[in-house]
Amino acid sequence: MSRNARINTLLLLVVVALAVLPLALGLGDHKEEPFTGADAQAETAITESHPDYEPWFSPLYEPPSGEIESALFSLQAALGAGVLAYYFGLRRGRRQGEARALAGSPAADAPAGDLVADAPAGAPAGAEAGSPRTSA
Repeated sequence: MSRNARINTLLLLVVVALAVLPLALGLGDHKEEPFTGADAQAETAITESHPDYEPWFSPLYEPPSGEIESALFSLQAALGAGVLAYYFGLRRGRRQGEARALAGSPAADAPAGDLVADAPAGAPAGAEAGSPRTSA
């Protein structure tokens, strides 16, 4: 197994462990809603410490249920992941294109019919083999 494959396998195991261990160890069993988001926990802490607190503004859209709210959040996360994946893919493609250009391999970039024959020795710059400018 290559070094990158081992690193990827290790990272995958860490992610799985982070997802499974809180459930397996029973973390949050003492709470009514064990895995609520940070917003809900902050709201609970504020209302416990300052019961007369009034928010400065209200949300623009209040989803009708928690399932819809969760679906919208998942959609937002998927769109963000898609944008990041596109950006990193574009960057990698540009880097590979620059590496090919610096390597100077015209065979990798151009089809076989587009290759131009080298100019004969002593020909002016830009002259191709068999062109009328080479007979001067």
